[in-house]
Amino acid sequence: MDVKEVLLPGVGLRYEFTDHKGDRIGIIARRSGDFDVVVYAREDPDEARPLLHLSDQEAEAVAQILGAPRIAERFTELAREIPGLETGQVHILAGSPFVDHPLGDTRARTRTGASIVAIVRNEEVLASPGPAEMLHAQDVLIVIGTENGIAGVEKIIDKG
Repeated sequence: MDVKEVLLPGVGLRYEFTDHKGDRIGIIARRSGDFDVVVYAREDPDEARPLLHLSDQEAEAVAQILGAPRIAERFTELAREIPGLETGQVHILAGSPFVDHPLGDTRARTRTGASIVAIVRNEEVLASPGPAEMLHAQDVLIVIGTENGIAGVEKIIDKG
């Protein structure tokens, strides 16, 4: 499914896709953390009818219900589809120099070419973590890259 991402200056991001019935659906991720789900009128593509408003906590609950198992499954499928691409898990132990530091401090992608695509924290999956996301002991990083890239991320997390 093709999902289009559009920056809405001062508002946030809008994600759009067409559902199986041909309706154009939009999800607006507001800077405040709230989300709006809208459907666009077929006769006027600029006219949006609100379907649902979610607070950040409500959106997080829906994402966990719909996304957590599917995210891990999709990463595994992706790794099988592209030769040379692997999916790995890197555990953050209490002695890691990056405990209670932002993900960006690792510079993992720059240093290894591998991408940290999710963080599993307790029962929660944080998909597409940004560089400001704080890392904690017992987090599990979901990493996509070459075998060497994933090993490099593990070394960085363990030793700095």
